[in-house]
Amino acid sequence: MSNTIICFGRKLEHFSSNSRSKLSCFNQSYRGLISTCFRFLVFRVNPFWVQLAYFIVVSLVGFGALKMSKPKSGSVSPNNIDVFFTSVSATTVSSMSTVEMEVFSNTQLIIITILMLVGGEVFTSMLGLLLGRFSFEKRPSFDGDIVNSISNRGLQSDCSLTSKNISQEVELGRITCSALANEKPITDLESNKNLTSDSKSLKYKATGYLGYLVLGYLLVVHAVGSSLVSMYVSLVPSARKILKTKGIDIRTFSFFTVVSTLANCGFVPTNENMIVFKKNSGLLLLLIPQILIGNTLYPACLRALIWVLDKTTKKVEFSYILKNWKEMGYSHLLSGLHSSFLAATVFGLTLVQFILFCSMEWNSETMDGFSSYQKVVGSLFQVVNSRYAGESVVDLSTISSAILVLFVVMIAYGNVGFSTGYSCKRRLKGEQWCTDSCAGFAGRWSNTGKFILIVVMFFGRFKNFSFKYGKAWKLS
Repeated sequence: MSNTIICFGRKLEHFSSNSRSKLSCFNQSYRGLISTCFRFLVFRVNPFWVQLAYFIVVSLVGFGALKMSKPKSGSVSPNNIDVFFTSVSATTVSSMSTVEMEVFSNTQLIIITILMLVGGEVFTSMLGLLLGRFSFEKRPSFDGDIVNSISNRGLQSDCSLTSKNISQEVELGRITCSALANEKPITDLESNKNLTSDSKSLKYKATGYLGYLVLGYLLVVHAVGSSLVSMYVSLVPSARKILKTKGIDIRTFSFFTVVSTLANCGFVPTNENMIVFKKNSGLLLLLIPQILIGNTLYPACLRALIWVLDKTTKKVEFSYILKNWKEMGYSHLLSGLHSSFLAATVFGLTLVQFILFCSMEWNSETMDGFSSYQKVVGSLFQVVNSRYAGESVVDLSTISSAILVLFVVMIAYGNVGFSTGYSCKRRLKGEQWCTDSCAGFAGRWSNTGKFILIVVMFFGRFKNFSFKYGKAWKLS
């Protein structure tokens, strides 16, 4: 009886072993198939279609999340086209609105924050870096090839060989010089192959370092920025009172505004955008740097950060990134000279706009109620936003036509999202049913018109496919 049980146990163990082996093979094949399909979609399909699919999927997921969550108590729920418009606007960081922002509940504001985060240029470029690593494969080092060659030829040693103890093994007589001499001499072709292998391995590591650096850049800026904004609003009674009156949580406002500003989206949880904070110059000064470092100053900041890390850590990967910036395949990584010219362009255009805006709007009704200091800070905030985020501290409908033309030139289809709003008193014919709205003028458009704007927002988000990012300077 005992022998029967033992035999049955052995058969069961054998069957279990075969089952595990087959299951393991199936899992490996399944993972291999997924990996192959993934590599085909990422590296064989045109990047335009990959990004288009990404933004469409994110917009649809955002639409579903916004629809499932309830709006603020007492507010009318927006219709489907307006909800989808808001989701697309947040994902493409366009900041165009068809409904007032205070309609959205705290949960919906958090959802919009996530959409702006994953749709921002810095975040999507980081995803591109992570996906780019799949095109590389780790190569064994040159010393590793020697060790493997020696081991494969049956050379005996009392311990496993590594590149560091080969010389010790020779001295101890465990590996004879004749055995090493029998190895085939390294030809120029083999040497070039080894150098190529080392270069690919270094590039693989450098790409990983760059990806983690961009991730750290995002985390630090968001953490520091939201903390400073939250601290300012908590300590300044006028700013705190505004949020308390509107029923907006300080932490939600801080993180929402910082994410929106860094991503250059321009959404603010208040109906009036930043107009209600026009006299809070400290808050505006906190947001201005974030607008710049999230857009055209990002390449200059990134290169400066890599340079500092190279000097402090002495890591060869950082040195490789600085010397081989073009081979890294990261569009935001530019040469030192190019980054300097780009920064000079940013500050130059901002200065020109600032001078023109102040000269024409200093004593206009646009600046009514501002002190001289507030006029300076407000003007700087406004002109910086005209090329980037789209946040506003003044009513754009009251600005002179010349400045509006200047803003239009600085925008094109730049996903800025400025709007002159909608006011009943500016209608040629007064209508009793007309109601003022803090939403953008697009809120009065038909569903067909809103759909056209959705297409334009997508097209504007892919402008890098038609214009090489930061390539305005001819350096050759």
